[in-house]
Amino acid sequence: MNKPLPRPARDEPKDLVPIGSRMLSAAQFHRLADVPAVLEWLANTANPWTRRAYKMHVEDFAGFVGIRNPDEFRTVTRAHVIAWRDELKRRAHSPATIRAKLSALSSLFEYLCEKNSITHNPVKGVKRPAADTNEGKTPAIGDAQARSLMEAPQGETLKAKRDRAILATLLYHGLRRQELCGLRVQDYHARRDVMHFRIHGKRSKLRYVPAHPKAQRLIHEYLEAAGHAADIKGPLFRPVKNNLTKVLDKALDTDSVYKILKGYAQAVGIDVDHFSPHSLRATAATNALEHEADIAKVQEWLGHSNISTTRLYDKRRTRPEDSPTFKVSY
Repeated sequence: MNKPLPRPARDEPKDLVPIGSRMLSAAQFHRLADVPAVLEWLANTANPWTRRAYKMHVEDFAGFVGIRNPDEFRTVTRAHVIAWRDELKRRAHSPATIRAKLSALSSLFEYLCEKNSITHNPVKGVKRPAADTNEGKTPAIGDAQARSLMEAPQGETLKAKRDRAILATLLYHGLRRQELCGLRVQDYHARRDVMHFRIHGKRSKLRYVPAHPKAQRLIHEYLEAAGHAADIKGPLFRPVKNNLTKVLDKALDTDSVYKILKGYAQAVGIDVDHFSPHSLRATAATNALEHEADIAKVQEWLGHSNISTTRLYDKRRTRPEDSPTFKVSY
């Protein structure tokens, strides 16, 4: 008589799949095995905003060279990439945009190399436009303009309270627009008796930023009026009306934040070329550095991987009042 199989140990996980069984059907297994490496690379990009940008850049390249099937990426040569780069220059794209597009394409081909789909990365060796690393292109607004912007939402309506809290969160903490939209109620909490934001940044990096006292007051007023402070897993900043679906227990999207900020900027007379929500991040970083914040701390605060990115916000070397012009005396 065959002996029965031994029972699993008590501490063995109960969700292990027994040998010989599978969760996927044969059709599902083969369908996933047939996914082209190009699509696999895109799906494996964790950050949704990065994934959207990569998809847009790669589709631009594919459209230019006439790729219709993912397998055709295997036939791309350096000459194709150089021709695309020159086309981007002809379209008058900025050097930063061209570099971003080439970086996305290079990331794809590096992945294809790892998967042994191709033998080399055709983007390597393609000369990229020089980057202006002296100063960032995103304009920061002045201190007086920042104060006017925070005071722009008037009244005691729920919308006014929410918008004041949003503006304070951006201007006092240097968050990216998508980081603001991704905040949950539970991401605003006390650490060592100090209120902090738990921020989910790029590449799934987590950082904790202490909340400014003014922002704390405005967020408290907003949550008290909105009534969702107890919904800790729900979004922190939400729509105040939705004429289409009537659903309000969802996060504000990045386009809505853009419209909110542009509206208030116009209302207070801010006339800055290319003003955007990122201008408030640049303003927060510039203000912190001008008030002698340590640049390494500002790097950590903003969630930058490289301190050279943080230096783009350091305008102290270009302040007009510090120019040698005003040291000349005859």
